[in-house]
Amino acid sequence: MCYTGISAQSFNPQILYVFDAVNRGAMETQYHSHDFIELSIIIDGFVEYNIEKECMMINKGDILLFNPGVYHREFITEESDLHELHIGITNFRLEGFKKNFILTKDNFPVIRLKRHAEEFFNCCNDIIEEQKNNALGYDLVLKALVMKLLVILLRETHFKESVKNTVKYSFESTDKQNLVKSIIDFMNENYMNEISLDKIAKNMYLSPVYISKIFKEETGDSPINYLIKIRLEKAKALLEMERLPVKLAAKSVGYEDAYYFSKLFKKYYGVSPSKVS
Repeated sequence: MCYTGISAQSFNPQILYVFDAVNRGAMETQYHSHDFIELSIIIDGFVEYNIEKECMMINKGDILLFNPGVYHREFITEESDLHELHIGITNFRLEGFKKNFILTKDNFPVIRLKRHAEEFFNCCNDIIEEQKNNALGYDLVLKALVMKLLVILLRETHFKESVKNTVKYSFESTDKQNLVKSIIDFMNENYMNEISLDKIAKNMYLSPVYISKIFKEETGDSPINYLIKIRLEKAKALLEMERLPVKLAAKSVGYEDAYYFSKLFKKYYGVSPSKVS
């Protein structure tokens, strides 16, 4: 099991903005994304959001976590009576994860807190009051409060406390299985294209080292070896059923070099692809 700690020495996110939005009236925002993390916290009221072309009603107590590249827009009506707190965050780093990315269950952007809801929203109120008062050093206090908010969020979604009360990261078994399934689905959909470990990691918003570790734990194989097996099985089917020439079969499963493909095929099946019929 992989654990990642969080400490004052390494955890230093930059706060880009804190925007307390109260009763803005009926409006629609543009469909947009960011290159940083945005938290949109529903303090009161309700609002309809379109997130990655899926419409959903968001209510008081919901937290929207938009990682970089997640497209969204909101539709506010006069009846919404909406109070939102928007926070932009960059330079967010957790070991084993892509910069400026917070993993949530099934990568779903809507979070509903259970264990830490009261603490989280009390902190939101402190942020709103601190910004409103605009006293000496308020920007430092705001940063401290937002950092506290993030830690509370991570405790709810990522972390569990050990016996020594040390906060550590844990991927549950089902989360690992879902991650590996997503990687395999990606391979099956893209095996005919150029795929590297870095490309897989980028698609999953995780580090290559972490991807390899979890994948090996769950399948007993490395991601690239698993990809090779997928490609060779697809190629074998093409050779047997479609009777394609070796060079064309190789190209159809992502190999430009027919000689290299033939070596892999013979190593895996014990027979040259030209002998398959």
